[in-house]
Amino acid sequence: MKILQPAGWAPPKGYANGVAAQGEWVVLAGQIGWNAACQFESDDLVAQVGQALANVKALLAEAGCGPQHMVRMTWYLLDKREYLARGREIGAVYREVLGREYGVAMTAVQVAGLIEDRAKVEIEVTAVKPLA
Repeated sequence: MKILQPAGWAPPKGYANGVAAQGEWVVLAGQIGWNAACQFESDDLVAQVGQALANVKALLAEAGCGPQHMVRMTWYLLDKREYLARGREIGAVYREVLGREYGVAMTAVQVAGLIEDRAKVEIEVTAVKPLA
């Protein structure tokens, strides 16, 4: 995997502007903050982020890869102000669940709603598993 960082660009914090990789694509559907039984254990944004990331990690493991293989994340959020205000907490739960895998191209957008009414965040991931 190669991080794309043009000369003279300020380095992004917590993500990569771009990533180039070769291998088998692993594409995950958007993961929300419910558990394996499709039940929400919390209505708190940070708790839901933690659960959504745990779901991502479990799906990556099912594909035989891990967070180090992620190349793209898209976060859909109901409230960008809460996301920004709780950035340190979200960063801490990210590191707790996925480690320090910051070589990921990331987009975050605020949306009017998600399909599941209690969901506060949905996270899509694309990973590239190296060819053996």
